[in-house]
Amino acid sequence: RLRGAPVTVRFVTNTTKESKRALLERLTALGFDIAEHEIFTSLTAARNLLEQQQVRPLLLVDDKALPDFTGIGTDNPNAVVVGLAPEHFHYEMMNRAFR
Repeated sequence: RLRGAPVTVRFVTNTTKESKRALLERLTALGFDIAEHEIFTSLTAARNLLEQQQVRPLLLVDDKALPDFTGIGTDNPNAVVVGLAPEHFHYEMMNRAFR
């Protein structure tokens, strides 16, 4: 009924562990009739902010989330994006992020 109503449909999540494409594949495998543009994640919000502020992030996110940042410059970072990525939370990476 929502699709037939004069409203915009969005699926919103705060997940930072996987890309929007991976989330879409998982949801469609569960039987959801959903399009990629209907998904809004915290990574989507982070990418939008990076683009608006024109910053170059150090991405402390799970490797499965990296596709959501394709095309974002990360050379000589001047910002840090933190997501659920325990494998990246070690002394060397945290020291790099603080610098």
